[in-house]
Amino acid sequence: MTKKELIFLRDVTLYTFTAFGGPQAHIAVLLREFVEKRRYITEEELMELNALAQLLPGPSSTQTLVGIAWKVGGLRLAIITFLIWVLPSATIMCLAAISYGMFANKAQFTEILRFVQPIAVGIVAYATYIFADRFLKTRVSTMLAIGSLIATLILQNAYAFPLLILLGGIISSAMETQPQENELRVKLFSNVNPNKVTYFIGILLLFAALGAVVNQTSVFSLPIRLFENFYRNGILIFGGGQVLVPLMYTEFVGVKHYLTSSEFLSGYALQQILPGPTFSFTSFLGGITMGNKGGGVIGQVFGSVVAVIGINSPGLILILFIVPFWNDLKKITRIKNSLSGINAVAVGFMATALILLVRPFGLNWMAYLIMGATFVLLNFTKIKAPFIIIIGIALGLVF
Repeated sequence: MTKKELIFLRDVTLYTFTAFGGPQAHIAVLLREFVEKRRYITEEELMELNALAQLLPGPSSTQTLVGIAWKVGGLRLAIITFLIWVLPSATIMCLAAISYGMFANKAQFTEILRFVQPIAVGIVAYATYIFADRFLKTRVSTMLAIGSLIATLILQNAYAFPLLILLGGIISSAMETQPQENELRVKLFSNVNPNKVTYFIGILLLFAALGAVVNQTSVFSLPIRLFENFYRNGILIFGGGQVLVPLMYTEFVGVKHYLTSSEFLSGYALQQILPGPTFSFTSFLGGITMGNKGGGVIGQVFGSVVAVIGINSPGLILILFIVPFWNDLKKITRIKNSLSGINAVAVGFMATALILLVRPFGLNWMAYLIMGATFVLLNFTKIKAPFIIIIGIALGLVF
């Protein structure tokens, strides 16, 4: 390994432990540290990688960082960078899942977190508002968002998500691509190895089939079903962590009841005060799910590992596969135009999750007040989510 690569890994490590605030904040730090200060890549290359990460499903911050590593040192450096970036926060979230199940006095623990959970819902409400403001610019996108909201509330089925995302992309591509625009014939598809595409889709189908065939009540079948759940969502999630959390809540809490709303929101709140990728939250989900199903500590660790591998694999494979062809891919008009419909459908998913998250509040006016105050602070001040959550924990300890 060259000196430049070792220095790059050192910078990645520092970035991993200081990258708070989600994808928007992450890109600003990458611009300052990796472009302006270290000059690993140009600003134009960074913006193009970020655009590619937005176009592809998966964790956008992770994909951007891995893309930078690939440009600096190739595949080996990209894989090492991915591990450095993901492992610390994923490990902490796994330990949190184990600790959560070990608390002897859960009533007292829940009492401490009573302010944190509505704060977490307020953060989701803010993310939903930001996404809606950014992507619902046309009548078509607005109707797609409303349609996906209604469909998911009615269907309450995990397999509605891929169908709605596909439908949204097709509709926006068809309506926003002008007839006079000629599709540029590029070398991309002639360079694609069909075997790789088959493997990529085959993994999803294999684990979906195994999850359906294996005894559903067996604790040994749950890791198979979890991998399929996370791998499938890793393929479907456009827009990064803002979409991940609502989608996971709808499926894991609302549809499959793998964990409770309280458990979900407690884990999400913890993730918000940690640096690193939002997708590491899945480590908590996998661990808690296995714990609730009687998997024990070993099962919880295994559940966390399965979750992290499952949710990150599609995005990691795609970014490493597509980066070499990005100059060709970005010229295809229909691919670019499909993104607005996909994002509009994602806004509908987020609104659905927000409704499901608010439902347990019932007539608890204090929860609504805290949720509203969180939204106001995030939208109208420069106070960041981690500080608001820390304040919520402090209030729970004092009152």
